[in-house]
Amino acid sequence: MSVWSTLRLRASQCRSSNSRMRGVDAGPETRRQAGSRHREQQRNWESIARLLAQAGAAVVVHGRNAERAERVADDINKQKGGKAWVALGDLATEEGADRVASRTLETLGGIDILVNNAGGADEGMKPWLETPIDEWKHLFEQNIFSAVRLIRRFVPEMKKSGWGRVIQISSGAASQPLPIGPGYAAAKAAMVNTVSPGPILTPIAERVFREIAKTKGWGDEWAEIEPQAVKSFVPNPVGRFGSVEEVAAAVAFLASPLASFINGANLRVDGGYVTAIN
Repeated sequence: MSVWSTLRLRASQCRSSNSRMRGVDAGPETRRQAGSRHREQQRNWESIARLLAQAGAAVVVHGRNAERAERVADDINKQKGGKAWVALGDLATEEGADRVASRTLETLGGIDILVNNAGGADEGMKPWLETPIDEWKHLFEQNIFSAVRLIRRFVPEMKKSGWGRVIQISSGAASQPLPIGPGYAAAKAAMVNTVSPGPILTPIAERVFREIAKTKGWGDEWAEIEPQAVKSFVPNPVGRFGSVEEVAAAVAFLASPLASFINGANLRVDGGYVTAIN
């Protein structure tokens, strides 16, 4: 039996992408709604949207890039039972958040699960003393205030209905900061109810490490490169990079009835890369 068998879902998902989902009847319970928001890794938010849609949620895919968001929504609609719409807007602004919320509410009427995953570091990751104040402000707008804006717009209705989920995508850097990107780490550390990915393999990461492998003599096959890259740059007990699907699975778990007594926690998906204890 699916972990979603007690729910019928509607959902909205945001990233510097937002995705929203509506559920399939899977049991006698009341209809629920879900939402997710993304940006830190494009592949992360796409995987979350797709997995929640597979679980029976109707998804509103949010983004700033219409072509990209429409592609993801189209892919979901091609899945068996998949339902997806698009809401465009820059969540780093009040106007953009208003547009996203209005589109979401017009489409589904409300959400039960909000996954805040918009963010990133558009200006790159700089050392402490090279990060200007304006960049700190932008990083907080992009990573934390974007989440606050959607929480303020969607959570009151969750409270009225007596059910809801807010899942925030943070980062291992929030617990174990790097020598670069202090504003990004600080913004991610301001979040609660979090999933914190560690070293996740994305196409960009793989390309970078393949280039490094050429200079290090690690070989040409990824099976040869990955152990060396992990050992040298992101050592962890599991001995590999994580996948975007594993991040999505953690979000799906937290949104499901199996996680109904989990609140205010930080779930790390990092293979043990972060050495601190929650």
